[in-house]
Amino acid sequence: MDCVFCHLISEGTAQWVARGTTACAIAPLNPLAPGHTLVVPVDHCEGVFDVSPEALTASMALVQQVAVAMRAVLDATGVNILNASGPGSEQSVPHLHFHIVPRWADDGLSTWPTGRSRHHIGDPHARLADALAPSRPAHRRS
Repeated sequence: MDCVFCHLISEGTAQWVARGTTACAIAPLNPLAPGHTLVVPVDHCEGVFDVSPEALTASMALVQQVAVAMRAVLDATGVNILNASGPGSEQSVPHLHFHIVPRWADDGLSTWPTGRSRHHIGDPHARLADALAPSRPAHRRS
């Protein structure tokens, strides 16, 4: 496999922040802020579409632990948690990862999108609500 994160994890060459059996935290090559950290599932998955529920749960628990530590030891007053999954999202490495970027009120960084998508598809929230609605129980025949 030619995945940079899988290679870093298997070779142990990352700058480790936390190392677990299901998820790990590493320093990125080009941090946006001091303490910027990546949380990565240990087993390869490309994004939120194919990650196992267990690996996603472990990853999000580690995201929270890293964020809490950033507030405690870096005096961060907030964090941005960033993820891109899939080719239409500008995902740069095809292995699920979450950026946890510590923030301070006067840091001069903006990670919030400033533009809007040009894509139109009718009523997307109604379509999502239909897709996520629990299935209706089948009627019993007497």
